[in-house]
Amino acid sequence: MSPLLVFFTILAYFGLILAISQVTGRKADNASFFLGNRQSPWYVVAFGMIGASLSGVTFISVPGWVGDSQFSYMQMVLGYLVGYFVIAQVLLPLYYRLNLTSIYTYLEGRFGIWSYKTGAGFFLLSRIIGASFRLYLVAGVLHISIFSNWSIPFWLTVVITILLIWLYTFRGGIKTIIWTDTLQTLFMLLAVILSVVFISRAMGLNFTGMIREVCDSDLSKIFFFGDWKAGGHFVKQFLAGAFIAIVMTGLDQDMMQKNLSCRNLKDAQKNMYWMSISLVPVNLLFLSLGALLYIFAVQVGISLPEQSDDLFPIIATQGYLPSVVTIFFVVGLVAAAYSSADSALTSLTTSFTVDILNGSRLPEQKLQRTRKAVHIGISVVLLLVILLFRAINNQSVISAVFTVAGYTYGPLLGFYSFGLFTKYKVKDKGVPAVAILSPILCYIISSHSEAWFNGYSFGFELLILNGLLTFVGLFLLRRKS
Repeated sequence: MSPLLVFFTILAYFGLILAISQVTGRKADNASFFLGNRQSPWYVVAFGMIGASLSGVTFISVPGWVGDSQFSYMQMVLGYLVGYFVIAQVLLPLYYRLNLTSIYTYLEGRFGIWSYKTGAGFFLLSRIIGASFRLYLVAGVLHISIFSNWSIPFWLTVVITILLIWLYTFRGGIKTIIWTDTLQTLFMLLAVILSVVFISRAMGLNFTGMIREVCDSDLSKIFFFGDWKAGGHFVKQFLAGAFIAIVMTGLDQDMMQKNLSCRNLKDAQKNMYWMSISLVPVNLLFLSLGALLYIFAVQVGISLPEQSDDLFPIIATQGYLPSVVTIFFVVGLVAAAYSSADSALTSLTTSFTVDILNGSRLPEQKLQRTRKAVHIGISVVLLLVILLFRAINNQSVISAVFTVAGYTYGPLLGFYSFGLFTKYKVKDKGVPAVAILSPILCYIISSHSEAWFNGYSFGFELLILNGLLTFVGLFLLRRKS
């Protein structure tokens, strides 16, 4: 397909996004940027959060992941439902009762300033890494599809990718993102549905035949109850899914900032319930696409790539399917990646401004200047991390994201668990040491688990261990209220 056609397709797409940002960003102030004046319709937030929860990582990596782990990812998705219920019933009431802009402000009131800054710092680290992973994916596809044909270096492709996000978020912030995410989620889901339709047609299958082909395939196995020591066992995956949902949504400023933009607690809870229910069929659709990609590759004689993340891009863009699939694939990938990356940039700006620079104490005009400067600074940091990731990455991106999350979100899980389920205060200055030591101990235990625990292999439940170690560390630092 012509790189020029792909370029103009993406140009038209971003023209639409920028038009939305002009409307929503009109007369925007700091309150609009941070929380959208708490006027966001819950059903719009819920639909947009589907795309933000999935992101470009899911769009590319989950279909490719099917070859190694079948449909076992659904075990984690079912665990997500439990995690989202906890968020709706425990965390959202807390955040609304305290009227928070940054959710990490809770830690200052509960434990002290060191705990507050540590929690915000771990979020900043986690979200910068996660957003960089996602943007790395979309930059790679844009580079292969368009810019490499014009001899443009990869670093410049990344600059263009981040600049586009900056252009439509720097004014309206979360108020703009609520609406752009809705559009981007729509494009992402259309891309997946059309990919499934055209692959099925290329294989001569109708809707019923497609379902039968997927179900009869060895790739469609969901539940794994065999070796409990293996990382894919149902109980381990289910529990990991529940805790990942809690930390990567409920303890994440990025996702909670959208919930806190709803009019009231009741609307925010409705948003969380409907979003969580919708994720089950949507993820099943992604996994079904993955199975069809592998079956199609075998039938057509396509050599499976060394990196499973490359399978979907190869089939969608190398002439195996009609050109319309290539167009929707590129737009869908851009939409998927940007639906999470744009809100990440906004939440990182919010957290750094409010939590690190104490922006809530600044006059309105100075706060606005500070916020805009931080917005630019965070964009530069994302650029540098993406280039670093390109130099060192050698594993499936989705696996990398969850592995990193197991280390960086674990201390947040421990902080909030200890704060909510005990009445102890802590020796605040010792909290940063606990937050650093817990991931280090986790890494040591995980690296030697098979030798120490009779062949037991840690999966994503490493997050739970990390949170537990942090909880124990805080218990050792306890002092009476």
